[in-house]
Amino acid sequence: MKKSLVIAGLAIVHTIASAAPGADEAFSELAGRYLEDVADRSPVAATAWGDHRADDRLDDVDAAARARNRDAFVEYREALAAIDRSQLSRANQVDAAILHNRIESTLFELDTLEEWAWNPIYYVRLPGNAIYGLLARDFAPLEQRLDNVAARLTEFPRFFEQARASLQPERVPKIHAETAIRQNRGIATIIDSLVVPRIEEVSSEARARLEAAIETARAAIDEHQAWLEEELLPRANGDFRIGAELYDRKLAFALNSSLSRREIRTLAEREYELVRNEMYEIAKQVYAGTHPYTAFPDDPDEAYKQVIIRAALEAAYHELPPRDAVVDIARQHLQQASDFVVEKNIVTMPAEPVEIIVMPEFQRGVTLAYLSPPGPLDKDQKAFYAVAPLPSDWTDVQVESFLREYNLYSLQNLTIHEAVPGHYLQFALSNRHPSVLRSALWSGTFVEGWAVYAERVMIDAGYLDDDPLMRLINRKWYLRAITNAIIDSAIHVDGMTQEEAMKLMIEGGFQEEREAAGKWVRAQLSSAQLSTYFVGYQDHKALRADVEAAWGGEFTLRRYHDQVLSYGSPPVRFVRALVLNEPIPADSEPETPGSP
Repeated sequence: MKKSLVIAGLAIVHTIASAAPGADEAFSELAGRYLEDVADRSPVAATAWGDHRADDRLDDVDAAARARNRDAFVEYREALAAIDRSQLSRANQVDAAILHNRIESTLFELDTLEEWAWNPIYYVRLPGNAIYGLLARDFAPLEQRLDNVAARLTEFPRFFEQARASLQPERVPKIHAETAIRQNRGIATIIDSLVVPRIEEVSSEARARLEAAIETARAAIDEHQAWLEEELLPRANGDFRIGAELYDRKLAFALNSSLSRREIRTLAEREYELVRNEMYEIAKQVYAGTHPYTAFPDDPDEAYKQVIIRAALEAAYHELPPRDAVVDIARQHLQQASDFVVEKNIVTMPAEPVEIIVMPEFQRGVTLAYLSPPGPLDKDQKAFYAVAPLPSDWTDVQVESFLREYNLYSLQNLTIHEAVPGHYLQFALSNRHPSVLRSALWSGTFVEGWAVYAERVMIDAGYLDDDPLMRLINRKWYLRAITNAIIDSAIHVDGMTQEEAMKLMIEGGFQEEREAAGKWVRAQLSSAQLSTYFVGYQDHKALRADVEAAWGGEFTLRRYHDQVLSYGSPPVRFVRALVLNEPIPADSEPETPGSP
């Protein structure tokens, strides 16, 4: 049978004795149809999932394609509404809720947010990922993958023409135009670094097709670069702040949670004070180590605490990595963290391969590092822990600021977050869940919250021999997650200025200038995503406490972590229901701006 039917079959029907077979069968058919349709609507996304039926195609991004997508998602909504979800198995109730959230989110993005009209970065990353996704992993013979590369490169002129027709320059924020200009150049580096070196490995006929396609693609990239610089940037006059109404709806879809923007802000501000006080207590221990006769006041004011925390952090900032050794150090830390997880029996250590790489140029400019897992259908393929090199045009002062922020303790925390027991381990175990739909539509709140939670688990287990500097840096990283959540809504809804955001991050969060400056850029380029770290951590922390209370003496870290990750990566509220055998939560609704 053709692969599409295999994909539908992988969206396994989860049944229990009391479930109505008709409802589960109807949902399984719908989920399979949704997954199968992805290759038609978004070939690049299909490649990332491991569905390689459309590897020779590049997405259509014109008005007609958007209309087709909208019609398809309206049909999915109607088909899902026709299924009595109360008659589904519990596992399928979770998947149905996830699919409902994705359907409504996609329609919101198409009809209301309309990012396709004002975000040129999307039209840079998609062709970059289209080529990178075919060559980064060895899921098929090289000549077959390069043939598909040639086919996609040939479509670059059509794709960029559609992109330019879709974008409305007056709505494009300047920061988005500037970032697209930088990242568009990176597409050519993918061709130079991944495609050109392999040309000699294929037949002469395939080489001729590939060389012609490369020439076509380079011309299209250059034409688009000129348009970005000469047409788009001078006219880019949009506001990067999306405002309360759009933010609240986008946040609700991103979190798939009942928490509102106001509740998140209140919780974050409370945690902000608590964590700064924790940092002060740890800092006193560090400071007393070098100044043993210090008499700390019984009731210090905030200015005094600030000085002591900064003095303690300076001790960590003495441990800096060489400028060109960040990737090599990350490799050492990955092994160290993996050994510790096994030693302390924290969670099952997966055998799936992971490789630390230099971040591709077309993906730089938003974050220092990311974890790219293989798609749920690409079994036994590598996960990539990508680390961005320092920009070559940075001054010595900027380099020092960055390295102070990413000192050796911070790099330990980064590797815990991105790799073990963070994103790499979590995806490796979660993607073993039989539902491809759940693996494909993973929750950012679960994933980012797990990574922040994993940092704390390692510290609480005594990582680096319970070094107080490691504990201090860990709290600083959590404080970063808190300030992320605060500035996310404050910038997009309340009009927080760059100066106000920088002051909160540098003075309040103890971040170095380069980190804070990068986060200001990221906050302008994105919305709602920066809140997922804090909200997800709060969800994971609360779930852990409740399960410990429920299991009592039968609770162990490994048993708990293995069970939580066995459900895939759905929003934590669904994992809570599955672990504690509670009713599956109903769909959450976006907050109405101005409501209490």
